[in-house]
Amino acid sequence: MYHMRRGDKEVTEPGELRRVLLEAKYVTLALCVENEPYIATLSHGYDVEGNVIYFHCAGSGKKLDFLRRNPAVWGQALLDMGYQQGSCDHLFQTTQFRGAVEFVTDVSEKRRALEVMVRQIDGDPEPIINSQLNESSLERITIGKIKIDYMSGKRADRIIISM
Repeated sequence: MYHMRRGDKEVTEPGELRRVLLEAKYVTLALCVENEPYIATLSHGYDVEGNVIYFHCAGSGKKLDFLRRNPAVWGQALLDMGYQQGSCDHLFQTTQFRGAVEFVTDVSEKRRALEVMVRQIDGDPEPIINSQLNESSLERITIGKIKIDYMSGKRADRIIISM
């Protein structure tokens, strides 16, 4: 593994790495097949206990074609605290992760995955869970699961240069 050039920005605490995955609105995945790169930005749900990221998607398309041919992914979740006017600093925290994508076929795991996603994204998840997660919709939906095997992080959480 590479070592971060700026060790003062490195995040190694597992709880901090997980927090970014829980708070970020999206994750971006880097995919590659036969030397052709592709990125996909996804809404997601992070399951802390299983250390997996769930996402849902259409049943066909470029992303699925890439993932079925090469399930290895590198991803990033970003918390953007914005450019700091007058200081030439941009504050952020990221969690980078590596893993492999599997597609969930078990209906009970699909339900669990969608509950994780909805609870992470929606301010009032129970009505959605109760009305939309039925047997018919669960059978039709495509759910991906990223089994994370490595995480690292970086942060810039304070202004370094001030005018």
